[in-house]
Amino acid sequence: MSEPQNKAKPKSSWVNLAVDYGPLLVFFLAYRHFSPDKSADSGVGAVVAITKSTVVFMAATVLALVVSKWRLGRISPMLWLSTTLILGFGTLTVFLGDPFWIQIKPTVIYLLFAGGLFIGLARGKAVLRMLLESAFDGLDETGWRKLSRNWAWFFLFLAALNEVLRHALTFDGWLAAKVWGVSALSFLFTFVQIPMLLRHGLGGEQAVEEAETTTPHD
Repeated sequence: MSEPQNKAKPKSSWVNLAVDYGPLLVFFLAYRHFSPDKSADSGVGAVVAITKSTVVFMAATVLALVVSKWRLGRISPMLWLSTTLILGFGTLTVFLGDPFWIQIKPTVIYLLFAGGLFIGLARGKAVLRMLLESAFDGLDETGWRKLSRNWAWFFLFLAALNEVLRHALTFDGWLAAKVWGVSALSFLFTFVQIPMLLRHGLGGEQAVEEAETTTPHD
């Protein structure tokens, strides 16, 4: 009976990274590609660039779902929810020609995740375990609760940070900050959690490697 369990989990660190951050990187590169020259009408050109890159972002997000199912054999609830909101807010951005919707999307996702985690903790449940499914093998219940608490607070921080960035920066600056700054913060946050996870049962080289690449994201 143990043989299927040994087969069920392929090494997946690079797949996690591709699924979580690939669409955002594609969004960034697509916007760079479609951005108008300085000599063109920057106002209209910027709206067109945002619209086109948002469509590419939505397509890349759907592709990430396919890759997750193909390479990992599963699509986590967190990925389902993120994809649904990306498609919803992306559609509003495309049809209304307003970048507000794709920029506010991370704030909405972060607040939804934070709210769900805090509600779960108030009920004595680690909702993060359900959201991530098979990640963090061996982690005990106390570890899951601590990780849920830490992720909940970090999601609140990311929501506030996104609001500051989208109000203070141009769309170009906001997107660059998302790709390079927020992603770096998420990795840093994840690495800081590793000692606590190890104290609470996270075991095995593969489990640690997967934990290092399972980061808070939108």
